[in-house]
Amino acid sequence: MINMLNLIKRLIPRRVFKALQSPYHFLMAWLAAVVYKFPSRKLIIIGVTGTAGKTSLVYLIAKMLAASGYKTGFTSTAVFSNGDQEWLNDKKMTMPGRFFIQKILRDMVANGCSYAIVETTSEGIKQFRHRFINYDLLVFTSLYPEHIEAHGSFEKYKQTKGKLFAHLHHGATKYINENHQVVRPKSSLKKLDLHRLAKTIIVNGDDAEVDYFLNFWSEAKLVYSFNSEANPETFQNNLASEARVKDFSLVQGREIVATAQGTSFTASAAAKEQKINLALLGEFNAFNALAAYAVGLNQRLEPEMIRAGLESVKNLAGKLEKIDAGQNFTVIVDYSFEPKAVEKLYQTVALIPHHRIIHVLGSAGGGRDKGRRLILGQIAGLKADLVVVTNEDPYDDDPLVIINQVVAGAENSGKELDKNLFKVIDRQEAIKKAVELAKKDDLVLLTGKGAEQAICVAKGQNIPWDEREAARIAIVDKMCIDKTK
Repeated sequence: MINMLNLIKRLIPRRVFKALQSPYHFLMAWLAAVVYKFPSRKLIIIGVTGTAGKTSLVYLIAKMLAASGYKTGFTSTAVFSNGDQEWLNDKKMTMPGRFFIQKILRDMVANGCSYAIVETTSEGIKQFRHRFINYDLLVFTSLYPEHIEAHGSFEKYKQTKGKLFAHLHHGATKYINENHQVVRPKSSLKKLDLHRLAKTIIVNGDDAEVDYFLNFWSEAKLVYSFNSEANPETFQNNLASEARVKDFSLVQGREIVATAQGTSFTASAAAKEQKINLALLGEFNAFNALAAYAVGLNQRLEPEMIRAGLESVKNLAGKLEKIDAGQNFTVIVDYSFEPKAVEKLYQTVALIPHHRIIHVLGSAGGGRDKGRRLILGQIAGLKADLVVVTNEDPYDDDPLVIINQVVAGAENSGKELDKNLFKVIDRQEAIKKAVELAKKDDLVLLTGKGAEQAICVAKGQNIPWDEREAARIAIVDKMCIDKTK
């Protein structure tokens, strides 16, 4: 069926298809739900959205729920899970197509999952991939300019995210039993034995757009914040009358301590405190974990089990992932590709003992976010000792044009071509170059790809790719050469 739909799509003239795009996407979302029998009605659906932190938060929530004994599936930028098995996202899409999403939700139902966590993007929302998914809880992480060229402006980008929150009102009410399984009560009397799920919004209280997202309809609202002066009354006073709820709570975090071994903080809610010691690096992961903690409390999990679940996560695929093949220098693979995320990444790697930093980076093409290319080059030029600019995901753009724009940014920051700045179009060769340049105690930073399984090039073609494996190959090759010297 999907192949037939794709064939029909190709036969429709491009101008006609563009005019019919919105109804087409809506129809496909409905058809996918029909084919797989609306599986979201039988699961507790948690949607996670925002500019940064989505993928890490999805994984933290999943492991927290699992530690509490609830079978959970999820979709994210890095990893998919149907509740029985996990595998790397090989779709090159953060929020996959409608038929894939509905099918994996159906698989979660068949596998006995209680929960499904769906990383939900602005591009996915534009194409109605969120429609006919009956969300129960939405989590907002942060919002800052990204994909602006695709959306037209920051305000339109924000409004697109807002469509997900507006969608919450349309979902049917669900009831769950003591095992957190969605149950359809056969009578009003039977409802008394079940717990009614309140449609809930959980928002980062430290983000500038907190009021915008809190003002959408919901039956319960929860704010998480590391601001010591945050209080529920302040947030509630900024709500329109129709957005106010009786069930409003605040989860506060404090005392973030970030080291080369991990990140700790204290979470408190309703006069109860819990110390969390994460194995994950970076202050930003304290925010992700506090958001997960808020989800856990909302779902009536025991605080001790929440802590155990969060602390059980030792690493995240493609997120500050260390590649160790026995070398005497550090290699880190990270998905970060947006300027603010790269800035935060540098704050985190500063905690890791190192001599020089060698940064391999590029910038996605396809006419998207061209403005960030120069900025990424400037950041790398300022923060790294050596910079290697390479191909990333050019789509239909000329890879060399993108590379030259990133290089120009690095040169603006004082780097000199072929001295401490290098252009290497082939990404495998670029990683090889960086590893060859590395000396004892140096840190090689590979950004932009993370655990993605393909490089996207012209005419919709995907070249199989695994950054982690490419790094291992380069490290082993270097060690073998060094031994023969």
